Amino acid sequence: MTDSLIASRSEFVPVRGLQYHVRHWGREGAPVIVMLHGWMDVSASFQFMVEHLQGDWHVIAPDLRGFGLTEAPGTDTYWFADYLADLDALLRHYVPEGQVNLLGHSMGAYVVSMYAGIRAERIRRLVNLEGFGLPSCHAQQAPARYVKWLNELQQQPMLKTYASQQEVAARLQKTNPRLSHDKAAFLSACWSRQNADGRWEILGDPAHKQTSPVLFRVEEFLACWSQITAPVLWMEAADTDIWSWMGPKEQARGEIDRRLAHITHLRKEMIQDAGHMLHHDQPELLAKLIEDFLA
Repeated sequence: MTDSLIASRSEFVPVRGLQYHVRHWGREGAPVIVMLHGWMDVSASFQFMVEHLQGDWHVIAPDLRGFGLTEAPGTDTYWFADYLADLDALLRHYVPEGQVNLLGHSMGAYVVSMYAGIRAERIRRLVNLEGFGLPSCHAQQAPARYVKWLNELQQQPMLKTYASQQEVAARLQKTNPRLSHDKAAFLSACWSRQNADGRWEILGDPAHKQTSPVLFRVEEFLACWSQITAPVLWMEAADTDIWSWMGPKEQARGEIDRRLAHITHLRKEMIQDAGHMLHHDQPELLAKLIEDFLA
């Protein structure tokens, strides 16, 4: 993290019955980049990458429903289509006309990539940071999945709490050993808060941990990808393990490449010395590649 932290600005806007927390960097009126964070993450996750942007940009990054400072919907199950609808509403609010640059990481990349096929006319450029999608499912898995979902609904989901903010920072560094102490301290302050018992709790609705009853239908996902007309920058970390959801590495590589073949205007970049949180590990390089791509 640089010594001169570029401060973000926060606001709350109503989105489909929820108070959405939205973080802004840069100049109002400048070209817009909308950034969506991943699962169990928050908008502040893009801070380090935004610090290295050299151009005149207005970066808009919401906390998705049930994450960060955005309200949780009070449901016991999260439905993926709601993320698409929330993004659509946010874009109507901030960029009601014309095209917009979209960027997403992990689950957020999964959202923006599907959206870019559904609302293709609205997208100028798309940046996907490790938005592989989920492992393929088959109809035969549905009965067991519904059983698992119903059984989980009988229990109250819980997230681990921590004795101090420093413990939260250490938890982040355990997941990502490349994360420096100052970056971990910054993220822990945005990712957690102290509760009434003096413990530090993660800013994420525990219901996110519940199994979804809806199977991942990969061909529907790829049908959306095939409708993307905007140029797409795909960035993958050389040391990621996120592909492990899809089986052994060679098998996963084949499936990832099969999926990427559905995107017409695709530029691929492999980011060295980085794991899944590549925007934390190589923020300066990512910022340069993104600006070159958006130019």
